[in-house]
Amino acid sequence: MFPGRALFAALLCFSLTIQLGVSFAPFNVSYDHRALLIDGKRRMLVSAGIHYPRATPEMWPDLIAKSKEGGADVIQTYVFWNGHEPVRRQYNFEGRYDIVKFVKLVGSSGLYLHLRIGPYVCAEWNFGGFPVWLRDIPGIEFRTDNAPFKDEMQRFVKKIVDLMQKEMLFSWQGGPIIMLQIENEYGNVESSFGQRGKDYVKWAARMALELDAGVPWVMCQQADAPDIIINACNGFYCDAFWPNSANKPKLWTEDWNGWFASWGGRTPKRPVEDIAFAVARFFQRGGSFHNYYMYFGGTNFGRSSGGPFYVTSYDYDAPIDEYGLLSQPKWGHLKELHAAIKLCEPALVAVDSPQYIKLGPMQEAHVYRVKESLYSTQSGNGSSCSAFLANIDEHKTASVTFLGQIYKLPPWSVSILPDCRTTVFNTAKVGAQTSIKTVEFDLPLVRNISVTQPLMVQNKISYVPKTWMTLKEPISVWSENNFTIQGVLEHLNVTKDHSDYLWRITRINVSAEDISFWEENQVSPTLSIDSMRDILHIFVNGQLIGSVIGHWVKVVQPIQLLQGYNDLVLLSQTVGLQNYGAFLEKDGAGFKGQVKLTGFKNGEIDLSEYSWTYQVGLRGEFQKIYMIDESEKAEWTDLTPDASPSTFTWYKTFFDAPNGENPVALDLGSMGKGQAWVNGHHIGRYWTRVAPKDGCGKCDYRGHYHTSKCATNCGNPTQIWYHIPRSWLQASNNLLVLFEETGGKPFEISVKSRSTQTICAEVSESHYPSLQNWSPSDFIDQNSKNKMTPEMHLQCDDGHTISSIEFASYGTPQGSCQMFSQGQCHAPNSLALVSKACQGKGSCVIRILNSAFGGDPCRGIVKTLAVEAKCAPSSTTSSSQL
Repeated sequence: MFPGRALFAALLCFSLTIQLGVSFAPFNVSYDHRALLIDGKRRMLVSAGIHYPRATPEMWPDLIAKSKEGGADVIQTYVFWNGHEPVRRQYNFEGRYDIVKFVKLVGSSGLYLHLRIGPYVCAEWNFGGFPVWLRDIPGIEFRTDNAPFKDEMQRFVKKIVDLMQKEMLFSWQGGPIIMLQIENEYGNVESSFGQRGKDYVKWAARMALELDAGVPWVMCQQADAPDIIINACNGFYCDAFWPNSANKPKLWTEDWNGWFASWGGRTPKRPVEDIAFAVARFFQRGGSFHNYYMYFGGTNFGRSSGGPFYVTSYDYDAPIDEYGLLSQPKWGHLKELHAAIKLCEPALVAVDSPQYIKLGPMQEAHVYRVKESLYSTQSGNGSSCSAFLANIDEHKTASVTFLGQIYKLPPWSVSILPDCRTTVFNTAKVGAQTSIKTVEFDLPLVRNISVTQPLMVQNKISYVPKTWMTLKEPISVWSENNFTIQGVLEHLNVTKDHSDYLWRITRINVSAEDISFWEENQVSPTLSIDSMRDILHIFVNGQLIGSVIGHWVKVVQPIQLLQGYNDLVLLSQTVGLQNYGAFLEKDGAGFKGQVKLTGFKNGEIDLSEYSWTYQVGLRGEFQKIYMIDESEKAEWTDLTPDASPSTFTWYKTFFDAPNGENPVALDLGSMGKGQAWVNGHHIGRYWTRVAPKDGCGKCDYRGHYHTSKCATNCGNPTQIWYHIPRSWLQASNNLLVLFEETGGKPFEISVKSRSTQTICAEVSESHYPSLQNWSPSDFIDQNSKNKMTPEMHLQCDDGHTISSIEFASYGTPQGSCQMFSQGQCHAPNSLALVSKACQGKGSCVIRILNSAFGGDPCRGIVKTLAVEAKCAPSSTTSSSQL
């Protein structure tokens, strides 16, 4: 499909392999109606979504390796325009934005890459990935048939394609990039633009193809994508989706395997049984490329979170958590699913469409049977028949007959039969371990000074000196860069998003007659604003008299004024710019409509007729007092432990990094709202806004998932833990600086290391054997009987070993993780056997077999092995020097 590159690619192969360390020879990528064709061969591909700026470069290799170990063939990422071009024509491809390094790491791991250029990304990312300077271009309208926008979009997309080609990263050059994306979910907003939207889609497709990247392009959520572009699905379920042409394969670019969180909201979770069900159904019904959004979510460092009100964590309930640790059982269960799909791949790629068999009122099979003549040419590649059996009933288990055999299907599940006989995986039967993650060394931040107090630490007395320093942020004009102008200006037009904060200052003259009028009528003057977002703080004569939080909400705030001149200060604040929807360039921030004072004797006062002095940002922010060198220049004073919580205040301290290699978290649960920096790195906004007390309950995986189903964390702050990447820390004397807006208790802040300390698993005789050692040829050669035994797999985090077995019972154990108990049936040697097999090891495997436990402890009953184990660092456990 993309000719003319083979000779050039061959000449480059040798030098490219040396340069990138990749495992690819140059290859072409095309597609037919069934799948992507990698070097001319159809492939069933599993993709892992990882956004490079949401992690550090030091984290990338481990994240890629864990994705590959989990069964991914592809890594998918957006390209973040506002990160790469923060100032027009000034580019950033360094640090977390070193996209070339990221792509090369993917290639060197042997994985492919799907690059979603957009350049609109949504992604709960600030302004949807658009640079804010874009909205200042005269006559611009985003994402429509608008010349100024198309010029800028084309220039950036071309820059990225040219950069990838220059670095020889496309497949035909020996690189990992097999597919590109132009635009992103435009079909959701296209109707807002009428015919101009339709014309824009056609232009974007032509523009992309003319860049001659040499790999297929996709558009997601774009039912009218032109024939030259593959249209793909995003959603919780995409099995019922079909592309808009019989010549295109069925691709799922975003499987929302979790969801994002908002300040003051519950924490969304999605059960792994339901995710596995959705993925299996997709491949069952003809799908060929599937991507987890997200496989690793990461962190919205700095002010990169979108909004309004999206939290700093972008954990997304992903298989790899925000800190880079495996989330179990999600990661392990999906790994088994991917292995099962790979066992079916020879049949899936050989068959254009499956045979459909109705097995019951809500049960069905899709069978991929290779014709004997075709199969004979693929000898040794796998079974000639693979099948998926689905029970879409949300409540009842079903017994079905398929090809003469009876199969029991749990509700809302899919069974996978790579040879049309043997069930190797069912989406509802989870045998993967559960990991309980905890934080260690709950100590406050410290630095050596003369004042100390003893604290109990692991039953030992530790004299922990504590110190914080403080600095007040002025509630007034603080720099020469302020300006005065008549009228109320739009927030982003002034700040250009260089800061969340914009101060507006004016002076109100109150007459004696106004005072008398208020006293006689027992009323107060009121500040009225037609509409505002996201946060407004109102100060009168230096005192904070009210705050408003909301997204385009009306403000009605009574205020107290004195006779004579009164200083009115309005501090508007953004908490992530809008990242979704049409007409983003018009959304803006701050105020809309009229701003006025009501209740005066002579009527209301239109404040748009007043002169206002504008000041962008915080003094400490622009003096960069969060940087080590600049911090020393600021006029800090000592903070005493008995000091009252203070608003609009800077705090700083120093701390030592926790020992070891575990990820590090900052506990800000004692604070209010603000921003935090460590050694000059902006780790993000923080806010201890509390979620509603209701809306959380028992989660049932059965039935269609939605964002409010299976919510957790009710009645608690949405986020209190904040990731500090290890690469941002030194062994000692790390500078922590906070800007606190609403008041908090910095002496209660602590730094902790995060790890998996408890692992549990339950595997019964009725579970399916582990798929880690299977290959497609095993279903031709039926001699691998030893592989038919179920196994329990236990694994600690990297650098940790199983230090003890807290519980083990083979028989009929009761309860769940951390609450196991023996049942009436129990093999007495359970604990000794598991301890011998696992203790002191990073991982272990135990076969679920009567003979392994000295015989059958209770005949005629299905036995289960339940285990709870503790993990500890492989080296001697040591505490953090805080």
